[in-house]
Amino acid sequence: MTCQYRCANACFHPVPNASDNEYFGDLVASAGHSRRTVLRAVGVGALAAAAVGVQAGQPAAAKTKTPKAKPNSAYVWDFEATPPVPFATDKVVTPQGFTWEPLVKWGDPIVTGAPSFDFDKQTAAAQEQQFGYNCDYVGLIRTGKNAGLLVVNNEYTNEELMFRGYTSASALTPEQVKIVMAAHGMSVVEVRKTGDTWRAKLGAKVNRRITATTPIQLTGPAAGSKLTRTTADPSGRRVLGTFANCSGGMTPWGTVLSGEENFNGYFRAPEAPADQKAAYDRYGVTGSAGRNWESVDPRFDATREPNEVNRFGYVVEVDPADPASTPRKHTALGRVKHEGATTRLSADGRAVVYLGDDERFDYLYKFVSRDRYKPGDKKHNLTLLEAGDLYVAKFAGGSATDHDGTGTWVPLTKDGKSAVAGMSVEEVLVHTRLAADQVGATKMDRPEDVEPSPVTGKVYMVCTNNSKRTAAQVDGPNPRPSNKHGHIVEITEAGNDAAATTMTWRLVLIAGDPNDPSTYFDGYDRAEVSPISCPDNVAFDSRGNLWISTDGNALGNADAFFMMPLEGAEFGHVQQFHTMPHGAEAAGPLIVDDTTVLCSVQHPGEVSGATPANPASQFPYDGTGQPRPSVIQVYADKKRTRK
Repeated sequence: MTCQYRCANACFHPVPNASDNEYFGDLVASAGHSRRTVLRAVGVGALAAAAVGVQAGQPAAAKTKTPKAKPNSAYVWDFEATPPVPFATDKVVTPQGFTWEPLVKWGDPIVTGAPSFDFDKQTAAAQEQQFGYNCDYVGLIRTGKNAGLLVVNNEYTNEELMFRGYTSASALTPEQVKIVMAAHGMSVVEVRKTGDTWRAKLGAKVNRRITATTPIQLTGPAAGSKLTRTTADPSGRRVLGTFANCSGGMTPWGTVLSGEENFNGYFRAPEAPADQKAAYDRYGVTGSAGRNWESVDPRFDATREPNEVNRFGYVVEVDPADPASTPRKHTALGRVKHEGATTRLSADGRAVVYLGDDERFDYLYKFVSRDRYKPGDKKHNLTLLEAGDLYVAKFAGGSATDHDGTGTWVPLTKDGKSAVAGMSVEEVLVHTRLAADQVGATKMDRPEDVEPSPVTGKVYMVCTNNSKRTAAQVDGPNPRPSNKHGHIVEITEAGNDAAATTMTWRLVLIAGDPNDPSTYFDGYDRAEVSPISCPDNVAFDSRGNLWISTDGNALGNADAFFMMPLEGAEFGHVQQFHTMPHGAEAAGPLIVDDTTVLCSVQHPGEVSGATPANPASQFPYDGTGQPRPSVIQVYADKKRTRK
């Protein structure tokens, strides 16, 4: 049931990418660098043996000792790494000397006039004014030293945990369906810091909810095309709503970008329309049972409105400072299962946005704006993502330099025109996966968060896992068969210019149990690192250390947040910081002023068989007895920042 809500049971369906494009894992065989050779040597045989051990019920991670704290000037905090916590532990475990507390919870009345949350008296009208469900990405647009606008994605819902007596989506009442639709989208909340803690300012004028019915503008070359026109919107430029909002990013001009990810599962599509069959199949839409939203809004029935699905799967831009502004979906950035979108300026001042398509064997993209960023000119900067060039990554191994390989950014659109033979620019931007297949993009292991370091400019791509990969599909950037634990790739753009069309790459983390010889922590002693599985989102502190959240820990432990230095002698020293309660995913890390970790506790209690009558979690332990997805803050009890 939970897989249905998260990703429409993607793992139980054939992989949508049926192209013959090269797979990142296959590049290892051609690698000449010593690190790569070692990985290739241990990755097939040793990993296969390790996989057998895990399948036989041997939780090797339990034998891993807690890494020792090593005081280092590179760290913003000194902390003793927390040990792995069993998955069923229903508590947030922080390092000694640190405290956590909620910042905002599902149902909190954030909009002026919103009613207080009542689990047993939910209404759609109330939910439209209350903090949404299953929070993921967390952004903070600063409005002062101790003030800001918290922007949070509300990715999906767990109806079996929201409503007593739930049996199936088809059995939901119309009001319950509308509650669910209102719980999706995004939440904007004013926050202020007093002492060591941040507080949500409930009812602030700037607070807002963006839901599955909020009017949103389509921009860019595909807006208004025949592929985006519907019966209700013959202009093809005005969409109602956003949902499946996973990760995101903040722009230099003070807006937030949100990625629409697993949108395919929201539409009833027993079969594909003849003229869009290839696209429906490629996006995993064909065969979707939907979520019964079509019972209250016919646009979610693809047999009646086949183009509605083409209006989702974009990057949404929101201006938190203007609660009356209309969010925009930028077609110029392509339509895929966007994990998120992170922005860096190029050497000549153009906006470059990195984009991961979170599906097994899908691709890494980037967008380069046509126009340049103008400091202080927000009106101009708000147009930057409406026009530019879209690229997809093609990786190669066998580098003779001190790197693991090279890569090229292959254009899909260029100067407002299609760069893909036989496809119009509108087709490229609506059916982006088909375009990327055609130009030979490299298949990846679920590329999720892609974040440039604010310190070095290097880009870090998180590949969460890929259980469908075989030993014959191993390559450099995807180094293991049946990749249960994931890895992280470091990308260096040519000349350290984000707009470059060539790059080098290297593996900096191959996750898993440190006792497994196929793991890799950039050469750091495995005995001193924390076990880590399924990295998902990442963030940076002021010194460039990488903070990693996990989703779906395949070692049997609770998901957690980790810190990993990326420079100097401590490079690769992965240390677990704090853990999640029973059933929860760690999401949306944000390091604020090197004093506070803000993060999402997503889907607490999401365990098979859990119900409101028999909850698997009571997080955030507020006396309601029910799990409530929340954004929390973790901070030091005393001043424990830089030494």
